[in-house]
Amino acid sequence: MHTIAVLALDQVIPFDLSTPIEVFTRTRLPDGRPGYQIRVCAERPETDAGAFSLRAPWGLEGLQGADTIIVPGTAVPTAPLAPAVRDALRAAAQDSTRIASICSGTFPLAATGLLDGMRATTHWIVAGLLATTYPDIEVDPDVLYVDNGQILTSAGAAAGLDLCLHMIRKDYGSAVAADAARLSVMPLEREGGQAQFIVHDYAPTPQGSTLDPLLGWLQDNLGTDLTLADIAAHAGTSTRTLIRRFREQTGTTPLQWLHRARIRQAQHLLESTHHTVERIGAQVGFGSPTAFRDRFKKTTGVSPHSYRRAFS
Repeated sequence: MHTIAVLALDQVIPFDLSTPIEVFTRTRLPDGRPGYQIRVCAERPETDAGAFSLRAPWGLEGLQGADTIIVPGTAVPTAPLAPAVRDALRAAAQDSTRIASICSGTFPLAATGLLDGMRATTHWIVAGLLATTYPDIEVDPDVLYVDNGQILTSAGAAAGLDLCLHMIRKDYGSAVAADAARLSVMPLEREGGQAQFIVHDYAPTPQGSTLDPLLGWLQDNLGTDLTLADIAAHAGTSTRTLIRRFREQTGTTPLQWLHRARIRQAQHLLESTHHTVERIGAQVGFGSPTAFRDRFKKTTGVSPHSYRRAFS
């Protein structure tokens, strides 16, 4: 039987902790036998879980001999990692134990150095913080999970379910994983990635930025077919100067900013109106429904129709 150790760190997020416990304890093999044995482990006898405290039946010794270790997210992802925990995770990696993180659990895993040079993900809201704190990690904020073989990471909250089902499929095949997915009332494969859940804010600009009037004008004219020359002409400057100012003040280009603003407006219209996809594409300035669908899927990871089904 495959043994999974779930590591409850201080300020553990209860949802992230319970996800692997529920999914794996309910997994059954074709002959009815359980597929997994679960150990809940912690550094200390009592762990703060926010709304409550928990007493794990295993200490860090429970990580030894486990086939898989899962690190759930914590409410304070940048909290220092205890040396004993760091050493236990490194020792497990040396023993070829599979190690996975859920949500912000990527941070303590990153603190061990085990993710250096690898691609990883976490909850989109702290993906930028992960990239800044650990520059040796290639952070992908758009996907639901990343499988590097021995080391796996997942995005926020429900993406932990996707990761668990993925591991079940690797361990026991698609039929067992599909049965576990049905028990979790989840599709075995979700359409799209984490990108569809990201709030695509406009690139920030400093207070009192000289671009403020231009950005307001662009926002009011999302439905207009605008070229770089049109934007520069309205700003009363050359295209070269316009691009330089945008880079300096927003970190992006005028057309990239415009595309992001159009997709954000399209998301709002898909959520709040019954307009057809074709009409919404035209409203936000795309010349054809195909161009709109392609850009929307490239940005969010799903089609406009799928986005509407999920969020309207």
